[in-house]
Amino acid sequence: MFSFCKMQGTGNDFIIINYIENKLEYSYKLLAEFLCDRHFGVGADGILIVQKSQKADFKMRIFNQDGSEAEMCGNGIRCFAKYVYEKNLIDKDEFEIETLSGVKKVKLEIEGNSVTKISVEMGKPVFELKDIPVIYLENNYAGMIHIDGGIIVYPISIGNPHAVCFVDDLEKLNIEKYGKLIEDYKYFPNKTNVEFVQIVDNSNIKVRVWERGVGETFSCGTGACASAVISNKYKSTENELNVELLGGNLKVLYKNEIIKLIGSAEKVFDGEIDI
Repeated sequence: MFSFCKMQGTGNDFIIINYIENKLEYSYKLLAEFLCDRHFGVGADGILIVQKSQKADFKMRIFNQDGSEAEMCGNGIRCFAKYVYEKNLIDKDEFEIETLSGVKKVKLEIEGNSVTKISVEMGKPVFELKDIPVIYLENNYAGMIHIDGGIIVYPISIGNPHAVCFVDDLEKLNIEKYGKLIEDYKYFPNKTNVEFVQIVDNSNIKVRVWERGVGETFSCGTGACASAVISNKYKSTENELNVELLGGNLKVLYKNEIIKLIGSAEKVFDGEIDI
């Protein structure tokens, strides 16, 4: 029997397990597959593991529904930051969290004893194909790559790989067809997250997300960042964007090549489970 907390950020939900206090002998991959199952487990898009860190205040490990480990998660890190503060694991409103994509700084807005908003310094976006990674050898590469069927995507890494695709109308999108096609496409050796973006105006975009190892989700924090940066770079939107996702809105600031993600996170419930 061990305890957990289920949290969500704009509808992207996670099971958080405190491995500092609970020394559990389970495979993270199998644990994620079981706990994330919405019929036989708790149900979530992924699990977040709270660990000690030698280079930051905490270490966060992220495992998707299918058991694969992710480098970074923008919605997950906000849930993680709210969790460690409200569980009294830290008493600072600014601290650092180690992830597979580096150490991220978070800043909390607090009312009473509750965290109402979290700002995350996401770092610089990565456009170099080998660092995303993307295997694409065409000589005419100009920031975009061509997928079979005339689909154009813009690859980028926000600590994890993304492919951003602009569409005229998200409501007419067959996201399962195209999301799966792009996620598994031969150019992406580690697969990729996929964002379908509709430009509303210079300050607002709408996004639907297909997450690597999960499928369509209500939201993706790194996906919101990828969408905002690519929209600014190739569609001349503002460097401060409101990103509308199925699960709610996030704000992304992109200034001096640094990305900042701002949004809320909510606890769904605490629980215990016997495996």
